[in-house]
Amino acid sequence: MARLFGTDGVRGLANGEVLTASLAQNLATSAALVLTEELRVSGSGRKPLAVIGNDSRVSGQFLQATVAGGLASAGCDVIEVGVLPTPGVAYLTAALQADLGVVISASHNPMPDNGIKFLQRGGHKLDDVLEDRIEAHLDEPWDRPTGASVGRISFHENPVEAYADHLVSTLERRLDGLTVVVDCANGAAATAGPLTLRQAGANVIAINDVNDGLSINDGVGSTHPEMLQKAVVEHGADVGFAWDGDADRCLAVDGDGNLVDGDQLIAILTLGLHDTGRLPGDTVVVTVMSNLGFVKAMDAAGVQVKQTAVGDRYVLEEMRRGGYTIGGEQSGHIIMSEHATTGDGILTALHVLQRMSLTGRTLADLASAVTRLPQVLLNVKGVDKTRCKTDDGLLEAVAAEEKALAGSGRILLRPSGTENLVRVMVEAPTHHEAEACAERLADVVRARLAL
Repeated sequence: MARLFGTDGVRGLANGEVLTASLAQNLATSAALVLTEELRVSGSGRKPLAVIGNDSRVSGQFLQATVAGGLASAGCDVIEVGVLPTPGVAYLTAALQADLGVVISASHNPMPDNGIKFLQRGGHKLDDVLEDRIEAHLDEPWDRPTGASVGRISFHENPVEAYADHLVSTLERRLDGLTVVVDCANGAAATAGPLTLRQAGANVIAINDVNDGLSINDGVGSTHPEMLQKAVVEHGADVGFAWDGDADRCLAVDGDGNLVDGDQLIAILTLGLHDTGRLPGDTVVVTVMSNLGFVKAMDAAGVQVKQTAVGDRYVLEEMRRGGYTIGGEQSGHIIMSEHATTGDGILTALHVLQRMSLTGRTLADLASAVTRLPQVLLNVKGVDKTRCKTDDGLLEAVAAEEKALAGSGRILLRPSGTENLVRVMVEAPTHHEAEACAERLADVVRARLAL
């Protein structure tokens, strides 16, 4: 059978064939059993404690209730925090010294989808070994606790305020005088985002800040920044930020309405740390999808770039391995490990604003440190993706194109993790060159890897 856990927990159509209330309960009880084993080995003799939060999807209500019930029925105490960004749940998992965090969210996916993601003690994403142990316990018989041995379910009194207080405490300077538009994606940041930025001193104009359970990610947020771009110009704001449904990613818009992507935001934050001597190893961690313009900008500034496979979990693994404190993805997942254990869109916005305030520079000026090369990405479907890295004819074609670029661009061929397709990504000095090169390589992929 295929592994139930994906790169970011278990996801699917809520109440569809896979992500049902029954599965949610089974996952919860399995997670509690694994935790009980861990605590028994450690000899603590206490019940496990879990923190559960969700984004604003209507399906999150029945899934959170089911997960809480499953955990409690297996002898785990539960603290529910309600609608809260994923990084907020991670923060409270660590702050409350819980043994487990659970996030009910499908991030930037459409509203009908949902997901269940587990966090381990300290607020870090669960590693593959623990996920496999949870999956192995599914549908196994177990001894059900009774009486005083069952878990208790309680509710945190002020989770949003506690999370906002933490975020503001990471700043060295208030944000007074800056006008900001925030697009909350009708998601988990609808309350926490505006509250935090206002508490830090910014003048905040919030859009798409409705939690009706149905509108999350619907043509809004970081995957659809057009409304934010228009609003920033209309309000004459200094800057705008767009979050996704669970607010673990962030994109920005400068005062002229131009989009500022994750690479540029990472560069702004990295150079700020570098300039003040607070960048461990003078190193930043990004994925192979980061633009060559970002790499060149970091090289010019004397910052080393470590690149990983696509996925924020791989970025975090490299950061923890090397002791680095900043990394992220072009999509806007940015991890500042001094202050957070996962990508945090609100934290990113706060520290970009702080950099603007400290330097007196506009976002456009700060973002200009990175000159992005035109990038073209083509998906070639219906091919044998397993031969993408080994076919001699394809490798020769890639080598010839790389020689023609002569270091002025970049080529990346990547097999999809879920479909029979190969992604062809080309960066070049002009869009025309990038497009022409990508088309030529796509033709070679179709010819050489045809099924």
